[in-house]
Amino acid sequence: MPISTDEVEHVALLARLKLSPEEKAAYTEQLNAILEYMDKLNALDTRDVEPTAHVLPLRNVFRDDVARPGLPREKALQGAPEVSEGQFKVPRVV
Repeated sequence: MPISTDEVEHVALLARLKLSPEEKAAYTEQLNAILEYMDKLNALDTRDVEPTAHVLPLRNVFRDDVARPGLPREKALQGAPEVSEGQFKVPRVV
């Protein structure tokens, strides 16, 4: 079922988009081309094809989340502009 220019105008109105007549015609043509392609895909026999989430085999490349000791307090405070009682001193906000 092709999309009409009226439907493109309606969606543009809902999205608060101002489209020129040329843009409306272009989007109508592009959306109809997409729908035609979807019809071709729907016509394919995929009964023997297993569903997949990705076309490539993916694996997690991140390392395991293992707790490690942090920086010693003195080293963490080395770059602080101001330190008070072993803590970062920051300007009062409120």
